[in-house]
Amino acid sequence: MRKISVFLLILGVLFLSATSLSHAQIHKVKISELEKSFPDELRKLPESTRPRIKGLDLLKLTEGDIEYLSSILWSGVFGVQVVGDYAYCAFANGLVILDVSDPGSPAFVSRLYFQGGGEEILVLGNYAYLADGHSGLLIIDISDPFNPYLLGSYDTPGGAHDVFVRDSLACVADDWGLQIISVADPSNPYLLGSYNTPGRALGVFVQDSLAYVADGDNGLQIISVSDPSAPYLLGSHVTWSAQDIFVQDSLAYVADRDSGLQIISVSDPSDPYLLGNYDTPGWGDDIFVQDTFAYVADDHSGLHIISVSDPSIPYLLGSYYTPGYASGVFVQDSLAYVADHWSGLQIISISAPSIPYLLGSYDTPGLARSVFARDSLAYVAVQYGGLQITSVSDPLNPYLLGNYGAPGWAWDIFLRDSLAYVADFWKGLQIISVSDPSNPYLVGSCETPGLALGVFVQNNFAYVASEDRGLHIIFISDPSNPYRVESYDTPGYALNIFVQDSLAYVADRDSGLQIISVSDPLNPYLLGNYDTPGFANDVFVQDSLAYVADEYGSLQIISVSDPSNPYLLGSYNILGWPRGVFVRDSLAYVTDGNGLQIISVSGPSNPYLLANYDTPGNAEGVYVSDNYYHIVDSYSLLILGQFLCGNVNGEGTINLSDPIYLANYLLKSGPAPVSLWASDVNCDSKINLADVLIIAKYFFNIPGFDLNCCD
Repeated sequence: MRKISVFLLILGVLFLSATSLSHAQIHKVKISELEKSFPDELRKLPESTRPRIKGLDLLKLTEGDIEYLSSILWSGVFGVQVVGDYAYCAFANGLVILDVSDPGSPAFVSRLYFQGGGEEILVLGNYAYLADGHSGLLIIDISDPFNPYLLGSYDTPGGAHDVFVRDSLACVADDWGLQIISVADPSNPYLLGSYNTPGRALGVFVQDSLAYVADGDNGLQIISVSDPSAPYLLGSHVTWSAQDIFVQDSLAYVADRDSGLQIISVSDPSDPYLLGNYDTPGWGDDIFVQDTFAYVADDHSGLHIISVSDPSIPYLLGSYYTPGYASGVFVQDSLAYVADHWSGLQIISISAPSIPYLLGSYDTPGLARSVFARDSLAYVAVQYGGLQITSVSDPLNPYLLGNYGAPGWAWDIFLRDSLAYVADFWKGLQIISVSDPSNPYLVGSCETPGLALGVFVQNNFAYVASEDRGLHIIFISDPSNPYRVESYDTPGYALNIFVQDSLAYVADRDSGLQIISVSDPLNPYLLGNYDTPGFANDVFVQDSLAYVADEYGSLQIISVSDPSNPYLLGSYNILGWPRGVFVRDSLAYVTDGNGLQIISVSGPSNPYLLANYDTPGNAEGVYVSDNYYHIVDSYSLLILGQFLCGNVNGEGTINLSDPIYLANYLLKSGPAPVSLWASDVNCDSKINLADVLIIAKYFFNIPGFDLNCCD
């Protein structure tokens, strides 16, 4: 009977179609943003030159590796260049292309996810060169702005911060100095030479045969690249903290962080000297010069327009204070395009430099701080953006359902029934109805002393961690009229909280873990504490164990079987700064600023690393639901997953629904496989009917048919 069933399944599939889809065709149906970024051109490259994400060959994903599925709520714009009708923006999460033909109403065109943390961009011809942080230099084909794709990459030794392309050379400002890369064949860039500057190269500008490098605390470095294979230092000039540089004629204009604008004569490159300076009120991060005007992106002080008609006496002409942190600036005609960090792209009219004004903007939501996932929805607390509710029913294509602009800074969130409880920084606790996720609204609120940073709800009480004011207990039986009934002032800074039974576990920063009895919420008292070695940022309790994300290096596993006498059972050292922790079954999921670490805690005295994924932003927190990991990464909500080879539909097991799911996708335009890797079970770099048949035969235990996803 089993053989007949398999035969009928195979016969039915073969009868319907002999269609097969290559990876390139998969891109057209958006299997995922990551895979869409790496088309079949990738397979033409030698293995040594394939694009890598933090050392991971994208064609050699192994079972158990964490896969990027999608992301939403993109924020963090650091660089921009405008060519024609399009603005090419370096986001923390990759490349975003906007249509700015109407500068008053910029419109989204396309985007590509990358993992390095995009910092600066340069567009030349059909290519965008992206300095992508720890992923190095990425070269993107933008001949069709609606369908950009990665063409080539070169992984620089440190973090790539800036790039300047001249002729067939790309000069990259990298943590390890100036990297000179041949891009004559953009699909196969390679290193020609390098110069290890004394500081941290953050910006670069090339004129003639000279590279001018903004070298952080070591100021301006002038390097001859006449022979790219043997660059050498010609001259230097020390500044406060050089971030970026623009060279015009014989003058170098340096964005010098705390010291604003520095104007340096480079008429003799071997002997540069200061000609003039203007100390901006903020932090000079980026610089663009046009005619006799210098435009400085001044971080929290926005855009400053400085007259340099007499470079020895520069003076302020006008300013525009952007809502975010001005991180990059590009000027074209009478418009200044400002990359404004968490606040998106600001387009400012500079036709009258003394009175610049906002013409249009592409707004981004803010900084993602916390996430709570339930059913097919992810609820995200966003600093500057309030509560954002996203549908994740299709993890490859999440979309925004609704939002509520909280009055403070939404920092943490807890969901119960149809209510979202938001710790809203200086605005205390906000209680928001999400019964209709597309139209959330405020039900009630309660201001708390201190800054509300964490919240947990149990029974009729909300427990709020309120930094230097400790723990607040709020009665929420009537959510429209919540009120504080009692507080307990912890010795440190209460950052987060977990409540189990009648105990509140507080991550109390420099005072470690505090265990407070709330059996009588009107009379909380300290039951026990454990002083962790670093700063306790978050806590999760399962059974009789408390898992503490302890900044400065470790996951602490603490026995609380006797809460009056907690003790350390085990720990796992983490290179980053642990910020959030979530535990399910025998796995601890830790976000450490750099990314996600998955740690086995089946033996709590001997935890060990199972897998990790470096995120492009600052991984703050994680919520695990089904097979998906929802990461708040400051600049976005990331959806990651791990899959078994052959588990096409992502349900966590391999059964008959997987080949049926895949056949439906191939033959009837059904939903795309959640994981490309898990669907290619014969490792032939294609998803086709052969994969359907192999999974079916494997399920029915037919000898000789094993699942063989690429190692």
